[in-house]
Amino acid sequence: MDGNNRWAKREGKQGIAGHRAGVERIRDVLSASRERGIEVITLFAFSSENWRRPPKEVEALMGLFYSYLKKEARKLADEGVALKVIGNRTRFTKSLRNAIDEAEALACKGDATLVIAADYGGCWDIAQSAQVLASQVKGGLIEPSDITEELITKNISTADLPPLDLLIRTGGEYRISNFLLWQAAYAELYFTDLLWPEFDSAALNVAVDEYYQRQRRFGKTSDQIAQEKKRA
Repeated sequence: MDGNNRWAKREGKQGIAGHRAGVERIRDVLSASRERGIEVITLFAFSSENWRRPPKEVEALMGLFYSYLKKEARKLADEGVALKVIGNRTRFTKSLRNAIDEAEALACKGDATLVIAADYGGCWDIAQSAQVLASQVKGGLIEPSDITEELITKNISTADLPPLDLLIRTGGEYRISNFLLWQAAYAELYFTDLLWPEFDSAALNVAVDEYYQRQRRFGKTSDQIAQEKKRA
């Protein structure tokens, strides 16, 4: 969700105003995604690299995250949306960790899932999966030769979720910035110049429509995919 600061600067406002506008945008995008039948949406709220930002901005972002959890968890539960937070929580304050636990416990069931990636990094995600498997090898539970792509996937933070289909990057940057690296291996990538506070339901629909126009081959040829569609 890139572009909050640039949006605020363009509008003549302080950076925190852009982040507040970005939080408001979550509601629209979540609603629009449900209308399109999207079961899971993952939002990159705070990366492991974002700690390098000015301390006041980091403090403000943590405050917004805390407020969102407190205000939105009940609404998510009432709307049938489960909440899942992924990332390294050790650097969060105790009160924020408690708020995450409470929000996840409250919004724990639903036919849709909102995933918030906070203090998250794709490299961290792969590393923590490797650490789990290394501990199992050390404990004699598995052999190094047992480690496969499937086993790594089972220990990634999104192991209980469907595969990633579409990754959207706002803000005009053409990179994925350490987001869901393992999961994005065969995801469709979509880049837009819209800043996150501008990315509304119409923009989401444009991205989803383009996704459905693409042919996902997963290593196969176009002819193979065409034949499979005929047989289906």
